[in-house]
Amino acid sequence: MKRVIFLIALSTALFVSAQQPAPVKIQDGQLQGTYEDGLTIYKGIPFAQPPVGDLRWKAPQPVAKWQGVKQADKFGPSPMQGGNPPAGKSEDCLYLNVWSPAKSSKDKIPVLVWIYGGGFAGGSTAEPGYSGEKLAKKGVVLVSIAYRVGVLGFLAHPELSAENPKHASGNYGLLDMIAGLKWIQKNIAAFGGDPNKVTIFGESAGGIAVSMLCASPLAKGLFQGAISESGGSFGPPRLTTFPGENLKLLPDAEAAGMAYAKSAGVSSLADLRKIEADKLPGGRGWPIIDGWVIPDDQYKLYESKKYNDVPILVGYNSDEGASFSPPKTPEDYINGVKTRYGKFADDLIKAYPVGTTTVPKTARDLARDAAFGWHTWAWARLQAKTGKSKVFYYYFDQHPDFPRDSSRFGYGSPHGQEVAFVFQHVNPKSQYASTTDQQISEAIATYWTNFAKYGHPNGNGALEWPAFSDSNPVVMYFSQTVHTGPVPSAESLKVLDEYFKWRRTPEGAAWAK
Repeated sequence: MKRVIFLIALSTALFVSAQQPAPVKIQDGQLQGTYEDGLTIYKGIPFAQPPVGDLRWKAPQPVAKWQGVKQADKFGPSPMQGGNPPAGKSEDCLYLNVWSPAKSSKDKIPVLVWIYGGGFAGGSTAEPGYSGEKLAKKGVVLVSIAYRVGVLGFLAHPELSAENPKHASGNYGLLDMIAGLKWIQKNIAAFGGDPNKVTIFGESAGGIAVSMLCASPLAKGLFQGAISESGGSFGPPRLTTFPGENLKLLPDAEAAGMAYAKSAGVSSLADLRKIEADKLPGGRGWPIIDGWVIPDDQYKLYESKKYNDVPILVGYNSDEGASFSPPKTPEDYINGVKTRYGKFADDLIKAYPVGTTTVPKTARDLARDAAFGWHTWAWARLQAKTGKSKVFYYYFDQHPDFPRDSSRFGYGSPHGQEVAFVFQHVNPKSQYASTTDQQISEAIATYWTNFAKYGHPNGNGALEWPAFSDSNPVVMYFSQTVHTGPVPSAESLKVLDEYFKWRRTPEGAAWAK
């Protein structure tokens, strides 16, 4: 009988050990993850103290050490935001997740760090489409970092600036990302990752954040490569913001913060901190030029070589302009262009022509390029000109040829479509599904993980991807096949570039007030 009990206990122990790896020890304590299909997975790891109470609207503080073994088998709450994100939402939201293929802590596997999008107003690491197991199986440690969004992540206010030794406020979400990257430097070796081979990647607001981290002195040395999908932040500051000109200067953001406090019915920061997170009024969340996290207009920083010079892989999707309330009539389009672009409106309408009764892709591409395309092009050109690290440029245009009687006729790839291809979670039932989706997804995942491993996307059977420069303006296209081609809408981008140059003149700056 004793032997039977012993065998049952032994088999139970073996079963548990097969499902659970041994606890991993990091600087703050021990973590118990799970073992799934050859990977060790850790979810909901705290990388900073909960930013609540007096820590609301402050830089993230080091996490408190814990005793015993902390379970790391489910995602932490998503940040406070509108709607109902996966894993719920809470002001206590500073957690990260790790998918590792390592067999031991000595493996030194390259690390890919995901920064989610969501317009700096929402987002979650718990989105099923961000699950990192397939990328990890291609030979990287995949980490996803949460950060504060909306008002809780980006409120500037004179009292907040006064209590900060750097006399700045408003970029708490970016500081969260930096804290997560510092955590990786200290702890990722315990998961078999190499802290000296870290690549950050993100989409939309996440891609914009990647470009900001590339320009922030606070992030220097925390990563060795950067991938931006539909990102970049190279537009000049503007009091009344537009997509692609989203940044405010600190004094303007502080004034907006004072107006926000008034809308909440309080007159002091202390009272604003007492309001429950879910009772705070809604408000805009976006990074600002604070002179500390973001020292200046990013275009100027790159012109003067004041950035973190690492290899970059950057690009955008073919029909981003279809995803952001495109104008319904030619008149709406023309009036909108005149409102935003002033004396450049006529030239831009010629460069991005509208139909007589419709707003075709040629016109929608102005919104695409103003928000993403020009920023990618400007970033790639600036770094190729002023930096030492290589630049790789892509264009995602993966969709079927919609028939003329389809509501999708004339449309390309919308904002965010490429994310499923990167993470290899393509939905074969999507309205954008195409017969070559799996091949394109495999190519993209290979390029992205190659980039993390080697600092360039080439190798492992992938088509050679040339580095980009003005003298060799070659772009990698993902459009039914993987092939190289020219910069999309290159002549139109030059017209838009003239607008952005003018906006940096005294006349252009004064006009935009």
